[in-house]
Amino acid sequence: MELNAITIGFVVFTIFTLGGGFGVVTTRNLFQGTIWLMVSLFGVAGYFILLSAPFLAAVQILVYIGAIAILITFAVMLTRSVTRIKERYIRIVPSFIGSLLLFLILLFGVTVPIFGSHLPESAPQYVASTRDLGMALVDENGYVVPFLLASVLLTAAMIGAIFIARDEKAKGG
Repeated sequence: MELNAITIGFVVFTIFTLGGGFGVVTTRNLFQGTIWLMVSLFGVAGYFILLSAPFLAAVQILVYIGAIAILITFAVMLTRSVTRIKERYIRIVPSFIGSLLLFLILLFGVTVPIFGSHLPESAPQYVASTRDLGMALVDENGYVVPFLLASVLLTAAMIGAIFIARDEKAKGG
């Protein structure tokens, strides 16, 4: 392993991703957990940059950090009763076992295709450009339906957060 800018970037983005994930699962404050989630998602966007996928990095930052994490932040801030929770009983052993199993499944699913089998030399290596990905996103045969479903889901989540906040305010909370 040689020490160059890409290796250093990979280490830095790994620290962001794993550190943010660790912060999400260890904090008891929902607002701080959202901030740690943003740090972790920023690390994933850095991975996309290292993989020469600027479109996916921009989508990661705009959609996940800019929309979903901010939506979670507003939902937490609008529902004040959620942030007043002093003590939360988290069953850590089942969570740990489940996350360990998921990690092993993902590790197996990633390493076996990489190290277990090799593509034949004649296999075409095609890398889509940002323009191709953009066209696939808005083309009627591409990903326009999942894109629209995600926007409807985000709108419904925001309406739900406002409804919960109004309901808590009406109860006097």
